[in-house]
Amino acid sequence: MDNTIKWGVIGSGGIAKRRTIPEGIAPADNAELAAVYDSNEEVNQEVAEAFGAQAVSSLQALLETAIDAVYVATPVHLHYEQVLASAQAGKHVFCEKPLGISVRETEEMIAACEQAGVQLGCAFMMRFLAQHQEALRLIQDGKLGAPVYGRAQLSCWFPPMAGSWRQAPELGGGGSLMDLGGHCIDLLEMFFGPVAEVSCFANNTVHAYASEDSAAVLLNFENGAMGTVDAYFCIPDAASQNRLELYGSKGGILATGTIGQGEAGEMTAFLEEATGGYDAQQTRTASGGTPITPPPVNMYRAEIEAFSQALLDGTPPPVGPEAGLRSQKVLMGCYESARTRKTIATG
Repeated sequence: MDNTIKWGVIGSGGIAKRRTIPEGIAPADNAELAAVYDSNEEVNQEVAEAFGAQAVSSLQALLETAIDAVYVATPVHLHYEQVLASAQAGKHVFCEKPLGISVRETEEMIAACEQAGVQLGCAFMMRFLAQHQEALRLIQDGKLGAPVYGRAQLSCWFPPMAGSWRQAPELGGGGSLMDLGGHCIDLLEMFFGPVAEVSCFANNTVHAYASEDSAAVLLNFENGAMGTVDAYFCIPDAASQNRLELYGSKGGILATGTIGQGEAGEMTAFLEEATGGYDAQQTRTASGGTPITPPPVNMYRAEIEAFSQALLDGTPPPVGPEAGLRSQKVLMGCYESARTRKTIATG
């Protein structure tokens, strides 16, 4: 493989065309886009010409090219067969989240990659945002104290659209919870550790398509912390500020706009070395805090370079199949809770 991983893309339209190819694979120091495949031949040819790659007309043709790894960016219901075929062809796999429609599918995908001796990575790109990594460092260094509560919000306006797989549960696995809430839950687990149980409400508040347009989740973490996730397809974009709030016994880390697809938002730490005694006045200042402003990092490039480097070094990817399986189990617990109106264990 020399010092460069040759990539093939399955599903070159959508997020691959908008973000992962131009911002991730193309500029990566250790990656090269070699071949692309999409069921829309016109779009596929357009992407191939734009990035100097070979356009192929089938999945099998893609897997027969001289590539080291594939990026699976198709609708969720296609992931299972495409990941299995890629593994059987001896290609390493980097797959968009969620890995599968169900826990069973995800477990079988993981087993297939293990049996074939190829690596499987999950595309939780928001983990790589520089501000999220700095917040994680502060938490791991004990600056936040004992974790107490976290909130992650990711919502948008997503009206009914003909043919949209995210609005059909049999194609995308779910709606706003699966698509947006999955990122939020993964981030909170990165900061606070595994979720032990969930309680969830999900419904269609505004839009009448089959998948839910509204979801609110209460999380109980194994370490005793709690959290909430709000993920909606029916809130106008400008109104949803994509908040991230992390609280502990020594303070809080508050952010706006770090959750999403951009390179940075606004993040401020309100941390105390010693919390002192009880203040009956409960004094609060209107401003203050320490801005968290590390040099911005493009998340898509960072995740591609990290996965590529793991292949070159022969080490497990930083966001591997265990993260995808954890996410799937928690999300399935959320949907079960929404159906049954019960708290569901996710271990």
